[in-house]
Formats: sequence, C-alpha cells, structure tokens
Amino acid sequence: MAKRRSSTPGGRSEPTRTLLSALVIGAAVVLVLLGLRFVPGSPLAAASPRWLAPGVTPAGTPTGAPPTPPAPTEATPTPTPGPPDALAVRAAPVQVEAQGWWSWALLDRRTGEITGSANMAGTSTTASLIKAWIGADFLRRSAEAGEEPSETRLAQVRVMIRDSDNDAAQALWRVVGQSAAIRRMIRMCGMTDSSAYRNLWSNTRLSPRDVTRLAVCIADGRAAGPQWTEWLVKEMRAVRGVGDFGIRKAFPKAAQKQIAIKNGWVTRDAAGEWHVNCLAVAEGWAMGVMTRYPAQLGYQYGAKICRDVARQLRAT
Repeated sequence: MAKRRSSTPGGRSEPTRTLLSALVIGAAVVLVLLGLRFVPGSPLAAASPRWLAPGVTPAGTPTGAPPTPPAPTEATPTPTPGPPDALAVRAAPVQVEAQGWWSWALLDRRTGEITGSANMAGTSTTASLIKAWIGADFLRRSAEAGEEPSETRLAQVRVMIRDSDNDAAQALWRVVGQSAAIRRMIRMCGMTDSSAYRNLWSNTRLSPRDVTRLAVCIADGRAAGPQWTEWLVKEMRAVRGVGDFGIRKAFPKAAQKQIAIKNGWVTRDAAGEWHVNCLAVAEGWAMGVMTRYPAQLGYQYGAKICRDVARQLRAT
C-alpha cells in the first residue's frame, strides 16, 4: 500500500511555503535600503546624487544652452622688419671739377652693396693706404701663431698707422712676407681688381671698390682677427698730423672721432703725378677715393677731392 504525502491547507507543500517567505523578506529588505538613500544623515545618502535645480546640469550650465567657449588666444603678430637704420652717408651723384683721374666707391655694410663712379674698378697705387693691411696682417698672424707681439712691434704698428711712418712699415712688411701679404689680402677680403707689385708695398694696386672691401675687412675682424681688431680700429681713428685729411674732414667734428681712416700720398716722379688715396670706415659704411693728377698741384689737391666726394655722399 503506497504512503500518502502530507500537505498544508490550500494545497501548498512545506518547501514552497518556505521559499515564498524568503522572497517576501528579501523584497522588504530591498525596499528598506532604497528608502535609506533618501534619509538625511544616512550613510547611504552620501552615495546618492545631489538634487539639482530644474534645467541645470551638474556642471552648473543650463540644459539646452551650449557651453561658453573659452576666450580665443590672440596670436602674437610677427613684426614686420622695418627699413635699416639710416646711415650718415647715401649713394648720390658726385660732381668734382678736377684735373687728372679720380674715382670713388661707397659700401653699405648692412647690405654689402657697393655703389660708385663709373670707373670704380680702375686701379691706382695705394702709397701709405696699404699700411692698414700690413698692420692687420701682422697682428692676425701673430695671434694665429700664439705669439704676443713685443712692445717694439706694437709701437711700430702704432706709428705706422697714426703717423704713417715708412721705416716702421718697411720693417713690418718684411715680417709679413712682403708681396705674399698682398695675396692674402686679396683672398681674405674678396677683392676683384687689385694686385701686388713685386715686393714694394707702396706700389700695391687697389681699386676704390676694393678699398671699401679692405676697410670692411678690417672693421669686421677678418683682417686683424678677433684679438686685435678693436685695437687696430682705435689706432686708425687716432690718425694725426699730415695724414689726417680727406673723407672724415667732410663730417662734423663729433662724428670724425668715430671714423677710422688710412690715407696714402706719394709723388710718382717718373709719371710726374701725385697719387693721393683715402680709406674710411664707420658704423654701417665704408668709402674709398683714389686720385692721380699733375705733381705740381700738390698732395692737398687730392685731399680736397676726397673731402669733396665725401661731402656729396653725406646724408645730412
């Protein structure tokens, strides 16, 4: 005979009743926990989102309105380069009533442009003008050899530049290798018209435009080197006595102190001529003037040509 299974009223078994009770209790616990999220001070309340005003996002921006864009950053404008500073000189027509041959050139040190007379590539003998290179070549080569020039040698350079002393020039000419020094000058200073003459420094031939190249070569440090350039240019500003003539005399006295010069003057008896030449260099510019004319006119005739050319090239 089979055994009958017991049941509770309503037809549910005992295990089913127990499961239903567990579900009811679990649902009640969930409802209680959900309610605690909204009770102030409840530990669960800290995890809930804060209430916001209607139409406001958590970032504080009204809904539906685009966020305010950041202020545009203005790009720093690239400055437009202005014109170069005005020079004390400028290219201009030059008229000189003079006998013989004369020629001039002006170099803008800012641009490298050379302007001048139609014959500015013509050459003439330099006379003492070339002493500026002899001094520069000696000083640079001494520094390159790691040697400090003696006081005697420096004194020779000084009187050769300031007073155009020929004995000092001849002594230094031998030290620098005579005409080999001129070939170095032509190469280092980028000359196009000039040449050495045997071993005679006075007979070196330059053109006015190469005179300006020599002037710049000295002023920018190539000729004398970084150690001695300032010293040499200072000596060229200190030219005195009979050799202080020509280009810088066309400028006001205050400006003359900043213009470095080296002039040359000699009579060529065989040709019956004076050869008078002028080199000048200052901030931003260099100038060269060369002349040849009848010997009876004297060296001051050529000095005046140099001054007259410079006067017409002055900007003010």
